[in-house]
Amino acid sequence: MKDPTKRFSSRVDHYSQYRPRYPQDVILTLQVECSLTSGSPVADIGSGTGFLSEMFLQNGNPVSAVEPNPEMREAGEKLLGRFPGFRSIDGRAEATNLPEASADFVVTGQAFHWFEVDKSRREFIRILRPGGTGMIVWNERETGSTPFLKSYEELLQRYAPDYRQFNFKEIYNVSVADFFGKNGFQSKTFRNQQEFDLVGTKGRLLSSSYTPEAGHPNHIPMLDALSEAFQKHQVGGRVAFIYTTRMYYGRLK
Repeated sequence: MKDPTKRFSSRVDHYSQYRPRYPQDVILTLQVECSLTSGSPVADIGSGTGFLSEMFLQNGNPVSAVEPNPEMREAGEKLLGRFPGFRSIDGRAEATNLPEASADFVVTGQAFHWFEVDKSRREFIRILRPGGTGMIVWNERETGSTPFLKSYEELLQRYAPDYRQFNFKEIYNVSVADFFGKNGFQSKTFRNQQEFDLVGTKGRLLSSSYTPEAGHPNHIPMLDALSEAFQKHQVGGRVAFIYTTRMYYGRLK
């Protein structure tokens, strides 16, 4: 299987435009329960195109965004370069290139399931200050919540061989427990949603690393199936992608 750090190189534009952001509730939770302030240094690991970093930068936090994929990292730099507290780092979860004890919060978003859990856990602990907080958050598509999303799931199962190889919920659940270990963690869930026209719906599909790209024999049949599902279920020329945002946070020792 393709190196995880390179899987999104050809999908950066679609990813930047069509992937969901995270709810502001993530920041509010850390403020209320973990003493996040605008002065708290944050390390965002696997920062990608910068969605999670952007939330903390808007809160006033200095953010070190660590991303191994050069195309994704460049997109993040374009999005976030206007913030004086932003710093872009070429590194990965298992070797961030950040100084020891340099962050009050070490956070990661959708990239977590690509990490080597034991090595990244040790690295998070190394770069956290004493008493610091680790946080993982991702958006989980509600695959059976609407007729359109049921059809969307069916076309992924039919046309995306890489998608069928993963049980993403199981990967996340096991990895999170191992990552936080005996200290445990707290968790919250939030509702999140996107709405798209047909162009946006295609962009959302093609932003995923497991969907066949142009030239693959399943690419055109997959897009045809998507158009059919869209036309069947659209309301006012749009369809909704509904997510549960899952947030896990706690002290790492």
